[in-house]
Amino acid sequence: MTTNQRPIRSGYGLQTTAREVIGDRRLDGAVAVVTGGYAGVGLETTRALSAAGATVIVPARTLDKARAALAGMERVEIDSLDLSDPASIDAFAARFVASGRPLHMLVNNAGIMTNSLARDSRGFESMLATNHLGHFQLTARLWPALRRADGARVVALSSRAHRRAGVDFDDPHFERRPFDKWEAYGQSKTANALFAVALDARGEPHRVRAFSVHPGTIETDLARSVPDEEMRPVFAAVKAASALKNAEQGAATSVWCATSKQLEGMGGVYCEDCDIAEAVPADHPAPPGVRPWAMDPDLAERLWTMSEAWTGVTLGA
Repeated sequence: MTTNQRPIRSGYGLQTTAREVIGDRRLDGAVAVVTGGYAGVGLETTRALSAAGATVIVPARTLDKARAALAGMERVEIDSLDLSDPASIDAFAARFVASGRPLHMLVNNAGIMTNSLARDSRGFESMLATNHLGHFQLTARLWPALRRADGARVVALSSRAHRRAGVDFDDPHFERRPFDKWEAYGQSKTANALFAVALDARGEPHRVRAFSVHPGTIETDLARSVPDEEMRPVFAAVKAASALKNAEQGAATSVWCATSKQLEGMGGVYCEDCDIAEAVPADHPAPPGVRPWAMDPDLAERLWTMSEAWTGVTLGA
């Protein structure tokens, strides 16, 4: 059953925080994995879930940084993971699956934004490789644990940057076309949204539902490689519109998608400001809403098939 891409009037909004979304609800016994869960929006996602009683596993590329950020936080475990390294992804997932624990929430939060063309060891463009393919492989490897939960949710961090570009299926890794960092980043964020569409279609029979999320515009380290002169006007414009969020507000939609009873029986939708976003046409002038190329099920299936070929990984294999 496909969930309609339209707001449900959740009662929350742009300034809602992650803790407000959970309220007094307890998540005792639930297990979550939050990639990038030790900085920015990811840290606040970890904080909100653990404070409500969930056990949160935070896989990290920089273990010392993660330990320092998460020190003293209850029910938080740290493990090693590099989303740009397929062997590291397999090793982390194998350790988790072997533990026998169910996985109730997988928040694919980590991401990169680069200023110049970079490639991983396979020759894949780095933003698509890390933001999409790394999480694609991670989710597929964790599939047994997600099914074991008998009711799990996967949250993919997308962005309004998806409106900058769809997935270029003819040249996704910029082998022939000139590299543009905003197109590359936008493509990776569209891929995150399409991933949720395709995963939800596969997961629904197993009570595994998937959502993609625009967290909001937040000043974090994500854009550290982009020159200040490019980012400063962006943040100034958002701030002038009273739409700039802090990290806890930025984590709210991820936490809402991962935990809210308002979304029971739903999935495969793009969300923003703690609600399902409105589907808007390709030429829609305002930033809010999800564009057609980020929610098309046929494009989602095409990307899924290509992702399997690129990674050599299939769901649960």
